[in-house]
Amino acid sequence: MPVRMSRTRFEELVADALDQLPPEFASAMDNVVILVEDHNAEEPDLLGLYHGVALTERGHDYGGVLPDRISIYREPILAICETEEDVVEEVLITVVHEVAHHFGIDDARLHELGWG
Repeated sequence: MPVRMSRTRFEELVADALDQLPPEFASAMDNVVILVEDHNAEEPDLLGLYHGVALTERGHDYGGVLPDRISIYREPILAICETEEDVVEEVLITVVHEVAHHFGIDDARLHELGWG
């Protein structure tokens, strides 16, 4: 049975996950916004998605662009969890995974590190 949770509570969990990032990572994040969305219209089972140019790929000509976006998808996360504790864990994993993409870490490396 999927977990039922208000959008406000889910957003609090995303904020808590961001607070758990090491300070040096949080302060190094640049031109990125984190959004909570219900789901991804093209891939409804997707838990999160990074849209943008990773810090490692930004050159001297990077500038004047809209912020990168990290989308955390509420409905699919709730659908795969059975308890609120599961949601807390999955939100943390998803946030770390998408923030890592902002830093240029690919899926293969994230799986090696246990954040896949």
